[in-house]
Amino acid sequence: MSLQQIDAKMLSKMFLAGAKHLENKKEWINELNVFPVPDGDTGTNMTMTIMSAAKEVTALGDSFSMEALCKAISGGSLRGARGNSGVILSQIFRGFTKRIKDEKIITVPVMAEAFEKAVETAYKAVMKPKEGTILTVARGIAEKSRELVDDGVDDMNAYLGTVIEHAKYVLSQTPEMLPVLKQAGVVDSGGQGLVEVLTGFYDAYLGKEIDFSISDGQSQSFGAGKSSLEVQAEAEITFGYCTEFIIMLNRPFNIKQEMDFKAYLESIGDSIVCVADEDVVKVHVHTNDPGLAIQKALKYGSLSNMKIDNMRLEHQEKLFKMAEKEQAQPAKTEPPKEFGFIAVSAGEGLSEIFTSLGVDYVIEGGQTMNPSTADIIDAVEKVNAKNIFILPNNKNIILAANQAAELVAEKNLLVIPTKTIPQGITAVINFVPDLSADENEETMLQEIGSVNSGEITYSIRDTVIDDKEIKKDDYMGIGDKGLLAVGQSLLQVAEETVDGLFTEDAELISIYYGADVKPEDAEAFRARIAEKYPDCDVELQNGGQPIYYYIMSVE
Repeated sequence: MSLQQIDAKMLSKMFLAGAKHLENKKEWINELNVFPVPDGDTGTNMTMTIMSAAKEVTALGDSFSMEALCKAISGGSLRGARGNSGVILSQIFRGFTKRIKDEKIITVPVMAEAFEKAVETAYKAVMKPKEGTILTVARGIAEKSRELVDDGVDDMNAYLGTVIEHAKYVLSQTPEMLPVLKQAGVVDSGGQGLVEVLTGFYDAYLGKEIDFSISDGQSQSFGAGKSSLEVQAEAEITFGYCTEFIIMLNRPFNIKQEMDFKAYLESIGDSIVCVADEDVVKVHVHTNDPGLAIQKALKYGSLSNMKIDNMRLEHQEKLFKMAEKEQAQPAKTEPPKEFGFIAVSAGEGLSEIFTSLGVDYVIEGGQTMNPSTADIIDAVEKVNAKNIFILPNNKNIILAANQAAELVAEKNLLVIPTKTIPQGITAVINFVPDLSADENEETMLQEIGSVNSGEITYSIRDTVIDDKEIKKDDYMGIGDKGLLAVGQSLLQVAEETVDGLFTEDAELISIYYGADVKPEDAEAFRARIAEKYPDCDVELQNGGQPIYYYIMSVE
């Protein structure tokens, strides 16, 4: 093969190398968050999207056509797309593969046309495209590609090298296009992710030594000798031991110690709850090595109420019981009901609220845990209804929900573009069974527009946003349109955030407190707000959400 052409086998290597390169850079990309909050997830979303496609590419084996490769890349990324950046990346792959699927080899002119098709497809997927984002970087690639072809460049090596250098230049200019990027001192994280993918592509093309293997059970021997239930039990649980204990502190935690301990727990597991009182700390973590959590905790004091459960064994037993139950009962053939609801929610309390309001299926997710298009489609399959309203409850999930709606034909999916939990709750409350699907959609869209939402979290780095100086570990109040308050007092920042959300015609203030807030502190905050705004009803509920101390709304 000459330097002017790429065949299916080479493209496969380039794609897998791009996926691996992005995976290696995902945490760094996560940190390129405009808001310095502990929920940066662009790198994670893009990695999970491309890895979904990489798994399907790997499954093709050693012999495949360009068409089969394109189908694996497009279909895999489409189903695995998570978050806005992931959905846009999947659309870039979709457009790119649409142009090349009928080719046996890819030349420079074909590659340029594929990039142009990729950009066209991606821009169509976004209702209001914004410059200074991944879309801008992608468009810069397409424009430089066309320029090189028009100049007669036909050497693939020279072409790819020039295109990637230009992509890096366009990325460096994104802060000039989006003031929030410039003020935060970062480039666009989605654009950075795309550049990392292309860098991996080019490394493979140049013949650099790269590990093309894709983890998470891609080899044919995965699960050999195990039943499908056993494989499912292991595949669904990343960290096998549910570990709980209480630390009897030698001396009270300061903020830094608490944050450092939480960060350590996050490095060894997930599903973390760490609630500190004056002299005790309640700890819950899922990990593969409980001893690491225990050893770290012993540095702060003695331990009590220790409990360690093997979740893989428990999950396996649960799966077998479910299988036995399914075999014992005939499949239900009930006719579908007229309306159903699916909501995305993070936090046991919030999920219970949605369920109590009549939501049929709650997808666990939100910030840092954006469900994929496939996750949403799986949820749709579990709801036996003709018309299903989907409440993303996060602006970073709306595109994935829209993509799911396009892929499902047998049910009418209506995505209500709720960007916050309070908007989702308002949408459900305003549902009227006697109205049609379209009438309900119109009502919900109108009502969610009257909800002002805010969230309280903490900063993970020093920065400046909206001319407000933010220090690491400061509390921040973030509203629908930006930063509302910042400071070192949680109560003060929370109160100032409510003040920023308040309007003269407000009648209801809703407060949902998170997993890291004690009920008595939440009640004291509610009483303070009720005293300040006596003409409003002030409701307090346990949301149980991670990362955000309070989620609030004013209506």
